[in-house]
Amino acid sequence: MNDCIFCKIIKNELPSKTIYEDDILKIIMNINPATDGHLLIIPKEHVVNLMDTNNETITHALDIVREKIFPLLKEKLNCEGLTLAQNNGLGQEIKHYHIHLIPRYPDDHADMKYDESKLSDLDEIYQELSK
Repeated sequence: MNDCIFCKIIKNELPSKTIYEDDILKIIMNINPATDGHLLIIPKEHVVNLMDTNNETITHALDIVREKIFPLLKEKLNCEGLTLAQNNGLGQEIKHYHIHLIPRYPDDHADMKYDESKLSDLDEIYQELSK
């Protein structure tokens, strides 16, 4: 895609702070980080969302996170956990499949905390999803 910001980054038409790159994907620093070390995994093939992405790319990305990136984040930034986030459609600002890797630290305020007020809809939603 000619106007896709991630495609331009992959082609080195726009600068990025690349942490890892191979033939399938590029991992860069997020310019709007939720926590220190927030990274984006971007497949080199332009696909819009998870439904368009082949299984090999997804598996490869997760293998790289497990084998290289999370250990690197733990060693260099002393993070204690990692949140992976990925949006499809609504909430997806850039229409090129990507995964957010958000290092987690004590008291980072970036987590999905338990909210008791959401429990009231749980049974109703469960009933709808389990039909």
